[in-house]
Amino acid sequence: MRRVVVTGLGLVTPLGADVETAWSNIKAGKSGAATITRFDATDYACDYACEVKPADHEYGFDPNKRVDHKVQRQVDPFIIYGIDAAGQAMEDAGLIDASEEERLRIGCSIGAGIGGLPGIESESLVLHEKGPRRVSPHFVHGRLINLISGQVSIKYGLMGPNHAVVTACSTGAHSIGDAGRMIQLGDADVMLAGGAEGAICPIGIAGFAQARALSTNFKAEPHRGSRPYDKDRDGFVMGEGAGVVVLEEYERAKKRGAKIYAELIGYGMSGDAYHVTAPHPEGAGAFRAMKVAMERSGLDLGDIDYINAHGTSTPLGDELELGAVRRLFGNNIANLSMSSTKSMIGHLLGGAGAVETIFCILAMRDQIAPPTINLENPSEGVEGVDLVPNVAKERKIKAVLNNSFGFGGTNASLVLRAV
Repeated sequence: MRRVVVTGLGLVTPLGADVETAWSNIKAGKSGAATITRFDATDYACDYACEVKPADHEYGFDPNKRVDHKVQRQVDPFIIYGIDAAGQAMEDAGLIDASEEERLRIGCSIGAGIGGLPGIESESLVLHEKGPRRVSPHFVHGRLINLISGQVSIKYGLMGPNHAVVTACSTGAHSIGDAGRMIQLGDADVMLAGGAEGAICPIGIAGFAQARALSTNFKAEPHRGSRPYDKDRDGFVMGEGAGVVVLEEYERAKKRGAKIYAELIGYGMSGDAYHVTAPHPEGAGAFRAMKVAMERSGLDLGDIDYINAHGTSTPLGDELELGAVRRLFGNNIANLSMSSTKSMIGHLLGGAGAVETIFCILAMRDQIAPPTINLENPSEGVEGVDLVPNVAKERKIKAVLNNSFGFGGTNASLVLRAV
């Protein structure tokens, strides 16, 4: 089977719209949460989120760098974030000037969990208030989830597989795992893979709040709202943005002298077959996804140095994931660090797994485990586990595990190692 390595990274996050800015703020333990600015959420159960900051912010996002104005007017934010993150990854990997022959073997696997929710909401109002002839002709192709891959493919002339995963909050990780398999099986030599989301809009916040998924107790102090593994956690804080990696066949990357960040060596999937929103009460699906990923990696359990947890800050999910990790790793859990970067950037839904995979890769590069902030009053049962509370930790990191679990009981785990 062909080996798959990571040769490019791209990020748009609430803590920075490029890889180094975002990672610097993550290592510093900053929070991207604040009162929502995009609309008046005063009367909503939750009025705070982790928004991507505007261009004039110190670590804001300027869509004009990589996204054509015409495209910006036609599509939802999640597509704009995805196009930009993909462009960053292409530039980082040195593939912008790839030949036509090479581009025949370069593809895209970039998905989202929800897609164009803001546009669906706004155009529904147009239909209701102004009639069908006033609905935008770009409505459909500006909201579709596969249009990140479609737009990126068109922009860069990528003629390999054009794929999009939609598995709720597991999307980013599944996209990377599926793309890796395409390279292993010879369907492509290079894949842009990841996920994006942009669902901070009235219907998005209202819907998740009504499902009792969002944190609501920290309106006066939004930066304290996302607090995985803390007794006072009361739900996740919505985030947005995108993460895209360039995956490449190892011999090709080595031959062209590419910068190799890491090797993708394990991918596990499972289904809870239990409940639409609640995780399996024994964490069985999470356990199986991690177990399969580890078996495929060929590593021993003791080889994992860091786990980026799904860790959303929900009362039930955090403890069940930790229980599944304990069950799989046994005594080895004492020798690894496990943290939730969602404590800083919130939950990016379909973008989470890809963004967090990039944080795992950077943790190996810099030999530093990012923190779980707001961990002030740890839950019962976390004893003996290094959750990297509040401050980043320097440590040896040669192999990592990344977890992503989503509504519908869909689970994905990735294992990567330094090369």
